[in-house]
This record gives sequence, C-alpha cells and structure tokens, in this order.
Amino acid sequence: MQMHQAKRVEIIIEAPMEGRLTAALIDAGVTGFTILPVLGGSGRSGLWSREGQVGRSGMVAVICIVRPERVEGLLDAAFRVVERHMGVVCVTDCQVLRAERF
Repeated sequence: MQMHQAKRVEIIIEAPMEGRLTAALIDAGVTGFTILPVLGGSGRSGLWSREGQVGRSGMVAVICIVRPERVEGLLDAAFRVVERHMGVVCVTDCQVLRAERF
C-alpha cells in the first residue's frame, strides 16, 4: 500500500474555547478535525479530573491531520486562540493511506 506523509496536530484546550478554535481552523482552510472529551490529566497545577464538573468545563482534544505544507497555517490559527488560554499544541509526523482526503 502507498503511504503518504502528513502531520498530526493535537490541541488540548478548555472546552468553552472549542468553538473559537474550530472557527479559526476553518478560517485557516482546515477541512477536517476530530473533537474528543478529555477526562483528566496532570499539568503544572497538578492532577485534575472532569468528574463532578458542571456544564462545558474541562478540556477537549482537537485532532487534525494535514499535509505537511499546511501545518504552518494551522498552527498560526491555533496559536492565536491557545496563547491566551490553558492549552497544549503537539505536532507529530504520521502517514496516511488516502492522501486525497487531506
């Protein structure tokens, strides 16, 4: 099977910022992403959990897979949202089977 190089960008951000982040990604030309709830974790402030929180508090993970030449525009758009809020941005190399989808 033919594999194609791509970039996987994972953005962990406060749930109330999800709409701003996805709007910024769409404006930057990102055509696909996946949003997952984050159940808990640990960071500079110590352990935290989504358990017992009311409403849309907590964190979400927004995952995008893009062609390598599109990652800079995605990161610029994401950072404009993330820089003022709690969040983590991670970029890794990956391979995809159907490059036409990205």
